[in-house]
Amino acid sequence: MAVVLGSRHQKGGGGNGGLSRQWVSFFCIFSFILGFLVVNRFWDGPQQFDVDEDILDFQSHRKRELEQTTDCNKKDASIQEGDILNQVSQTYNVIMNLDKTISTLEMQLASARAAKAGNQEGSPVITKPGSKHSKNREKVFYVMGIMTAFSSRKRRDSIRSTWMPKGENLRKLEKEKGIVMRFVIGHSETPGVLDRLIDAEEKQHNDFLKLNHVEGYHQLSTKTQIYFTTVVALWDADFYIKVDDDVHINPGMLGSTLARQRSKPRVYMGCMKSGPVLAQKGVKYYEPEHWKFGEEGNKYFRHATGQLYVISKDLATYISINRHILHRFANEDVSLGSWFIGLDVEHINDQTLCCGTAPDCEWKAQAGNPCAASFDWSCSGICKSVERMKDVHERCGEGDGAVWQSNF
Repeated sequence: MAVVLGSRHQKGGGGNGGLSRQWVSFFCIFSFILGFLVVNRFWDGPQQFDVDEDILDFQSHRKRELEQTTDCNKKDASIQEGDILNQVSQTYNVIMNLDKTISTLEMQLASARAAKAGNQEGSPVITKPGSKHSKNREKVFYVMGIMTAFSSRKRRDSIRSTWMPKGENLRKLEKEKGIVMRFVIGHSETPGVLDRLIDAEEKQHNDFLKLNHVEGYHQLSTKTQIYFTTVVALWDADFYIKVDDDVHINPGMLGSTLARQRSKPRVYMGCMKSGPVLAQKGVKYYEPEHWKFGEEGNKYFRHATGQLYVISKDLATYISINRHILHRFANEDVSLGSWFIGLDVEHINDQTLCCGTAPDCEWKAQAGNPCAASFDWSCSGICKSVERMKDVHERCGEGDGAVWQSNF
């Protein structure tokens, strides 16, 4: 380009033949702009890429911070949940301990009341000077009271010759296994021959618990109430049992059955039923207060049948403390059930406590599951128990050594 321009200058022969200064300035500015554009074209991409990377790094860092914060929150929530569960568990243990403490205090109160009333009129138990009744309560597993009457000497002998130990073995059973068994009886309205016969029998066998109660069939509810009040004052037992003297018992099996309920505070155990309320005078089990149970033909509330039932320590203590205000119906099993209505009591319906006699109890014994108690429903006990108790024991008994081998 310089050659051409030079030739034009020479050919023209004048100063105006070359490029003007304006054009030179224009070309300079144009070259600068072009260079600027070219440079920006090549450098814009990498700068944008760097900016994008910075943004991504910031977002990733922020995400990690959020994740760490979330993890911390989850850990805090987990820790808080664990603390709450621990606090709930500790609170429950405290409540259970308080419940046991209150029960213990109530039992001590009942024992103190019974001891105070020991020499007063209306005492629930007849005590003798120097007898163990006046001593501190002995800790045992269960106390079984066998309800009997003046006329039931043969029934008592049938039990002594079968499932109830005698003499030293009876004391050994108390000491080694914590099982107390006594025939429970009151006294006649006018002390006389009948009472002297019981005294002679007691001297021979030493297996009676004598109550300050006038014997009579229509006084069974009162006798039951006095019985529980008495035994809770004499023995510190886990369970207190009432059984009739025409029922067969396997003491070892009964102990194993009760041991499974030992951790429960308020247990009412037996074969639960709900029979009709009988409003007709003259019939057996007539209920004079039938109107309290609603319309004629209604049934009783659920309660354990009277042949055998079991209550735990707390319930026996409750009866002892409140015996003066507990209402008594005509039938003692109904009375007992009514005393627990409205209380936080666990009703346990255990059919091993009411097996039939042979062949029912015999089949179960042969299968390795002997019944805890057996009787005939048709007779509300073993029919002709004096004659049949030995046969029932041989066919349905757990074996004479079973109770000694049992571990409660």
